[in-house]
Amino acid sequence: MTQEVTNYEKIKEELLGKEFKVLDKGFVRLVDVMGSDDSIVQAARVSYGKGTKTSLEDRGLIRYLMRHKHTTPFEMVEFKFHIKLPIFIARQWIRHRTANVNEYSGRYSEMPDDFYLPDLEQIRPQSTMNKQGRGDEAFEPARAEEIRNIMQNTQKNLFSEYEDLLEKEFARELARINLPLSNYTEWYWKIDLHNLFHFLRLRIDSHAQYEIQQYGIVMADIVSKITPYAWEAFSDYGIDAIYFSKNEKAALSELLSGKNAKDLDYKSIGLSKREAREFEEKITTLINK
Repeated sequence: MTQEVTNYEKIKEELLGKEFKVLDKGFVRLVDVMGSDDSIVQAARVSYGKGTKTSLEDRGLIRYLMRHKHTTPFEMVEFKFHIKLPIFIARQWIRHRTANVNEYSGRYSEMPDDFYLPDLEQIRPQSTMNKQGRGDEAFEPARAEEIRNIMQNTQKNLFSEYEDLLEKEFARELARINLPLSNYTEWYWKIDLHNLFHFLRLRIDSHAQYEIQQYGIVMADIVSKITPYAWEAFSDYGIDAIYFSKNEKAALSELLSGKNAKDLDYKSIGLSKREAREFEEKITTLINK
């Protein structure tokens, strides 16, 4: 057994079944994993043998696959997670339809008395720039505390009513419908590495909702330990890379030719106001790296 395989089995053993806390009452737990960086390499080479190439060559091949978007070999690795999360995050999460999901049943079992309450620093006003997100600045502590108390009281009252309905022998499948989206649920979620990378690219992005980012960050750390070469390639070519559209390339060409950014005619280049703003953000990121 090679040193790499030994390390992989050791890391896998350390991670399997371990509960990683997320938010106030949630968690991520790796239930099972099939495959490793070796599985990606084997699939790409259509080979069943080990040790036919060096680690350096394996890393190079994985980077080549990622760079040229040859995604099928990454589908040879699968992760199965047990996740506890608020229902409103589950409703965002389920949009990633490339996974296998089995969720806790509120018809079969009673819903738990577990509700998500955001930290005070996350209680913020609506963003003026992003129609679907919160602003960068938190409320004053007293106002944030007031809002948080309202949320908590609502959760307590609604769960008390839910329990009263169950005591009246009302069906569980209907008694649950007045519970808020802050109620926690659980599910088993199984997905291949290619589609997991797509999930993480969107959900650990700074524009994603804070709560789902926290789950993504924990899962990303797990993936980076199980498939370090694949994660490195994904980070370099997926997360930290900057891509330009055809019109953005035209704007970039003008900048490189010496034209001042404030003199660019975005409209004639074909960029809308929003596209122009996003282009400028890319340039700022590029300069600051």
